[in-house]
Order: sequence, then C-alpha cells, then structure tokens
Amino acid sequence: MKALKIATFNINGIRSRLPALLAWLEREQPDIACLQELKAPDKDFPRATLEAAGYGCLYQGQPAWNGVAILARDSEPLEVRRGLPGMQDDSQARYLEAAVHGILVGCLYLPNGNPQPGPKFDYKLQWFECLIAHAQSLRDNGHPTVLAGDFNVVPTDLDIYDPRSWRKDALLQPETRACYQRLLAQGWLDALRHLHPEERVYTFWDYFRNHWPRNAGLRIDHLLLNPDLAPYLKAAGVDAWVRNETKASDHAPTWITLSTRKRH
Repeated sequence: MKALKIATFNINGIRSRLPALLAWLEREQPDIACLQELKAPDKDFPRATLEAAGYGCLYQGQPAWNGVAILARDSEPLEVRRGLPGMQDDSQARYLEAAVHGILVGCLYLPNGNPQPGPKFDYKLQWFECLIAHAQSLRDNGHPTVLAGDFNVVPTDLDIYDPRSWRKDALLQPETRACYQRLLAQGWLDALRHLHPEERVYTFWDYFRNHWPRNAGLRIDHLLLNPDLAPYLKAAGVDAWVRNETKASDHAPTWITLSTRKRH
C-alpha cells in the first residue's frame, strides 16, 4: 500500500473558486481529491489548469448544478463507472468511480433532499438505496476502496452544532440517518468519526446567520473505507482554514492519510 492522502471537497462552483482550489492543492498536496458541486458543464472544467498544477482529472459536469470530479496527483484516474447502477436514466451528475494510485475511489454527491417531504426527498432516498446496493459489491470486491464525498447526511446529533433548529431538514431525517447506518453496517468505516469518536468535528458551515465565526457547523462530508482499506488508516481531519479564505466554499476539505502497512 502506498502512503496516500485522500481528500473530499465540495467546491461549490469550480469556476469561481478555482484560485482557492489551487491554493489548497498546493498547500496540502492530496494524492487523491474528490470534488463535488462543480456547477459547470464539461467544456468549462479547468482541466488544463489542474494538469499544470500536477493533477490528472476525471470529471462529470452539469450546467449550473451538481457535478463530480476525481483528481490524482502525478497520475491519471482510470474510469471504472459513471453514475450508479439503477440510476442510469438519472440526468444529474452525482457519481464517479475510478482506480487511482492502487485504490478504488467512489466520488459521490448525494442529493440534498430538501424540502421534505416531497419529490426531492423521495429522490434522495431512491439514490441512497442505489448507493447502498452498489456499496455492498464494493465492500466485497477484495480491493482497497473508499467512498468519499458530500453525503448530505448528519449521522448523529454529535455531528451538528445544534440539532433543534434542523430537525425538519432532510439531512437529519430518521430515514436519511437509517440509510447511512445501513451503509456502515455493511462493514464500511467512517474514518473521521473512527479516529475522533468524541469530538465535534464539522465539515460544513452555512453562509447564513454567522455560522462560520460561531463554529456552528455540520459534519456531512465523509470518507468510508471498506475492510480491505480500513487497516491502513493513519489519520483523518478537516482543512478548516480553507473555509476562512476569501470567497470560500461553505464546505472545507475533509481528508485521511493511509499508512504503508496495516495498523490494526
């Protein structure tokens, strides 16, 4: 196993936040970076700029909304899958899967689901069910695999600054949380929570009501490791400094590092 740093980052508009993305890549140098919410069609993806920064790119864009990408430092991601099984007719760009640096990487942007109840929440649960079904095969594939992205799930009340004002939000609904727990029950390791079992660690701070200065955050960006990869987990954290930059995304990059040898 290579020593690797793998990160996930909801960029919230890659064209307007390209300088921030480049600054983060240069400072933190992740070996693999999964991006969500590109909000740009493929023709506007800044491939040449990212390649000049040392990153090979695989991406699936969509005008104005959604969009996912996998970046690989000094390498080219090898595409395995575009879109989830069962969602072939879905026009929303939300899932990419690639082989990168000896790891199978699933980059995902799970639907938000608001307002709920309603068709958007129904779509969220449908998408989640397809993810759970596909994740089972990835869990059992015998290859080190990570599912990384914006899951739009607050797993427990420890993962939010104050659940009371969010109880009606799709991210906290019992059905949403139950889907996430079913995913973990397959044998996936929630890396950040595993290494920080009691800490209030956040990855998202809303733009409204002074959430960032108050550290009123949510943990919704996750990296899940299958049993073939989990033993190599060394560290996990959040590059919160990115959220404090000018014109920042409302998310901060979340990352893990892997050891060359099994640690447990």
